Amino acid sequence: MAFTATQIRRGMVIVYEGDPCRVIEFRHHTPGNLRAMVQTKLKNLRTGSNFEYRFRASDTIEKAAMETHELEFLYQGGDTYHFMNTENFEQLEMDEEALGDASPWMQPGLKILAEFYNQKPIGIQLPQYLVYEIVETSPVMKGATKTASSKPAKLENGVTVNVPEFLAQGERIRVNPNTGEYLDRAKE
Repeated sequence: MAFTATQIRRGMVIVYEGDPCRVIEFRHHTPGNLRAMVQTKLKNLRTGSNFEYRFRASDTIEKAAMETHELEFLYQGGDTYHFMNTENFEQLEMDEEALGDASPWMQPGLKILAEFYNQKPIGIQLPQYLVYEIVETSPVMKGATKTASSKPAKLENGVTVNVPEFLAQGERIRVNPNTGEYLDRAKE
């Protein structure tokens, strides 16, 4: 579906040079006696790179046909991660490069949202928080509070996060996988 550049909005996914690109910022600009233009900041969803591009107001742009599916992580074999589409039970594979920073957070049974372009997954969205057990950290300090300093703690998936000093080995915590930050103790 083609439309003019003046209809570009933040969050849209458009096709630019054959790749799907998300519009991060845009500004419709009409300088004095010159022709109108739309200055955009785009993120290439296939490569992850950000760039700026200026469209003429009369340029026609194609909107990317994106699909979103819920996937469940099944298992990892080498550097390949195996998922199942929860809607039609099809299985698919993604490599570590496609998952990017999300790969250490994968655990069997984890449900994620994946964006597809031309029937290929190009980006994933992790849940807002995940629960992990602390497997290695320094001993608890007496009188430690949440606002006091933090200490590193290794989680069961191998990722190290900073946690308050009152947490001990074996405790379960909630972590934001998008930022790698400790949120709070898991309430079970």
